[in-house]
Amino acid sequence: MKRSTLKFVSFIFISVGTFLAISAILPIVKYELLANSDVSQGNFITPLYSSAVLPPPDDPQLTRPSNWFRGNPNLPQVEYKVKYYKLSVPKLKIEDAVVEIAGEDLGKSLVHYKGTAIPGRPGNAIIFGHSTLPQLYNPKNYMTIFSYLPSLKKGDEIIVDYDGITYTFQVSEMIEVKPEDIQILEQRYDSSYLSLVTCVPPGTTLRRLVVRAKLVPFKG
Repeated sequence: MKRSTLKFVSFIFISVGTFLAISAILPIVKYELLANSDVSQGNFITPLYSSAVLPPPDDPQLTRPSNWFRGNPNLPQVEYKVKYYKLSVPKLKIEDAVVEIAGEDLGKSLVHYKGTAIPGRPGNAIIFGHSTLPQLYNPKNYMTIFSYLPSLKKGDEIIVDYDGITYTFQVSEMIEVKPEDIQILEQRYDSSYLSLVTCVPPGTTLRRLVVRAKLVPFKG
């Protein structure tokens, strides 16, 4: 192979590598510089992790919600009528995503954390979902389904179909917390809340974004 051809091939590989690196880094920088103004920093104080070092990307803790928190979170016993229900977020084009109660594989569904409230009942239903780089987003792929969660705004709708009843929630609060902050599981019984949780900035596991929504009362 001629030297000029080798140089050209090398240039192509370097260009592709540079493009991929920029594609991965740019969403993170953009998020940090232009983060949603509605997102506030949580000031929670009860970490369960003894170390701030995060597990590697292939660690089971990132795909098994029961391993996200070391120890045994003090949550009430809740009896669920169903094992699965559906969730839609119109703004993100998420339609009838499957939510598995006490599920253990975020690659196959969203997961409702066991012991948190039933949607539509007093308390806080906690739902975990994966996210990745925005350019890989597919609302039907559970490995990428929550990638655009940071783009939600107060007032946006989240719709849940639980046991044949449809509930509409409106985003009321967006909070960032450390991965070890167990307080995202907090239960408040003054109303019915829904909390969607994923990792941010996009493509990292540095922090958790909690999008909390409140039930919209049924109109008689």
